[in-house]
Amino acid sequence: MCTDDGAIPRRLLLRGGVLGGGLLVTSAAQLLLSSPADAAVAQPTIYSTSDWGADPPRGTIQILDPRPTKIIVHHTATANSGDFSRAHAFALARSIQQSHFARGFIDTGQHFTISRGGFIMAGRHHSKTELLQGQDHVLGAHCTGQNEESVGIENEGTYTNVQIRDDHYAKLVRLCAYICQQYGIAAGRIFGHRDFVATECPGDRLYARIPRLRDDVRALL
Repeated sequence: MCTDDGAIPRRLLLRGGVLGGGLLVTSAAQLLLSSPADAAVAQPTIYSTSDWGADPPRGTIQILDPRPTKIIVHHTATANSGDFSRAHAFALARSIQQSHFARGFIDTGQHFTISRGGFIMAGRHHSKTELLQGQDHVLGAHCTGQNEESVGIENEGTYTNVQIRDDHYAKLVRLCAYICQQYGIAAGRIFGHRDFVATECPGDRLYARIPRLRDDVRALL
């Protein structure tokens, strides 16, 4: 899996230490929505860690303030499976978590995983809960130097020479749009892993689609 361990964050909040409830904006371009009543993007179906049978984390999951300012797209660099079932998606999520445990991570590195069949799953514990609240976020371990301020999305498959499936891509668009809406992130702040780290992730074909991904997310917002 193309994740890497995170640096110690500059600012940490214990769960329950919440910042006021106001909308934190880092630039005018990031002010996409002013209230939940204005929500343009419906919450996609996101399966929780309990849904797919995650093991408990092996350490403290850290909740960060302020909110993230970007989304980073990854691929799992695993086989381009032809099994598009939910059972396969859940098995994938479990295998990623075990792989990350073996690498010394306290939990799954990324916040969300999308299977080839288009099933969206929470990765690191509490990622879904924090996203739905739209205030704080979970410290992940998916991109060195960016973990404090980004949401990481793993996409099942290897996209060096293969295009992402249309159904899968549609779910990626929907999830990115919802994350942007909840956290006030501008669509132009969606990046590939290789934008920050020397890696082939998320594959040449998927990376080449990121400009279109930004446009498609912007259209939903």
